[in-house]
Amino acid sequence: QVQLVESGGGLVQAGGSLRLSCQASGRTFSSYLMAWFRQAPGKEREFVARINWSGNNTGYVDSVKGRFTISRDNAKNTVYLQMNSLGPDDTAVYYCAADYKVHMYSDYEAWGYWGQGTQVTVSS
Repeated sequence: QVQLVESGGGLVQAGGSLRLSCQASGRTFSSYLMAWFRQAPGKEREFVARINWSGNNTGYVDSVKGRFTISRDNAKNTVYLQMNSLGPDDTAVYYCAADYKVHMYSDYEAWGYWGQGTQVTVSS
């Protein structure tokens, strides 16, 4: 089992940047695939980015490509989401997810472990 705690959310103006962090418990962090999802009010939870065990393979939803970067530090049991050029459409609660094996990265039901979420609000 793994426990996930997100941090780094907040209020930012359009065009600004934020870096989210997700701290994981346990000694097997490097065995987990990791991902970020987000959920805006009234919308389904949306895949944002994912990263493999070593950090050398990543994937993004089209809407954030070139603006967001996912990374991980296995020595610190932490995964990050660097978000640049933020816009109002990025406003959502951002969730960190983990699992050993995932068949469909973009399907939130495929991930077994979740954090509590961190709010990101982008003002125009």
